[in-house]
Amino acid sequence: MAKIVGTIYTTHVPAIGNAIRNKKQDDPYWKPFFDGFNFVHDWVAQVQPTVAVVFYNDHGLGFWLDALPTFAIGCAEEYKTKDEGWGIPTFTDFDGDTDLSWHIADALKRADFDVVTCQEMYFDHALAIPMELTWPGVQRPIKIVPIEINTVLFPIPSAARCLALGRAVGKAIESYGKDERVLVFGTGGLSHQLEGERAGFINKKFDLDFVDSLPTNPEWATQFTGEEIAESTGTQGVELINWLAARGTIQGDAKTLHMNYHIPISDTAACTMVQVAA
Repeated sequence: MAKIVGTIYTTHVPAIGNAIRNKKQDDPYWKPFFDGFNFVHDWVAQVQPTVAVVFYNDHGLGFWLDALPTFAIGCAEEYKTKDEGWGIPTFTDFDGDTDLSWHIADALKRADFDVVTCQEMYFDHALAIPMELTWPGVQRPIKIVPIEINTVLFPIPSAARCLALGRAVGKAIESYGKDERVLVFGTGGLSHQLEGERAGFINKKFDLDFVDSLPTNPEWATQFTGEEIAESTGTQGVELINWLAARGTIQGDAKTLHMNYHIPISDTAACTMVQVAA
């Protein structure tokens, strides 16, 4: 049977891709962020995942505002990245785990989640950068199951719905008959806003309250509407619902093995965290 080995949560801002390309990992501006992945690299080498299930949000590369699903799951054999216009390098292609994807898609439909199934998807920085941060410059030893969540066009799914989605995905993974070691990612956040009068907005207190709630009280975030989360974290800070979905895959309490919080990175509160079942 499949087993969830843990969850990784991480920021995915495009500037990270440029820093990787330009080898700025030891630059004083970037070093505190990249140093947060030293633990991640050692831990991932120990748990040896075979599949990554990734909750992320698309920024217009795979979906546009005229057709933006609330939830979508990739069911393809291969995924590609493309030039987004930010100067981010296009990373190598990603292998998909079609069997697990269809198993999860079927389980979600049975759990009354009407997810869009996609047999072709392009990955932007929201998925590609976390993979490169976790396996820098090496052939990734995993296949991918991507799950897209709309954080761009309101109304966005509620925090409660995303937590429930994650719990349904977690149950689906645990019922999968193949012997896979599954690493779950939640990408994006934390607080940041890139446009308007509040451009550059960061809310450290809310970020840390949210992070502190995840191990034993992930329901804490469900008290807030999407609009209230945007007010507290910035319009792009709502990406924390990707984290909440990933947290939901761990049944019961979780234990935090590692957390690195650093501000700012490209006007974003950057955070990296690793959790396992308590």
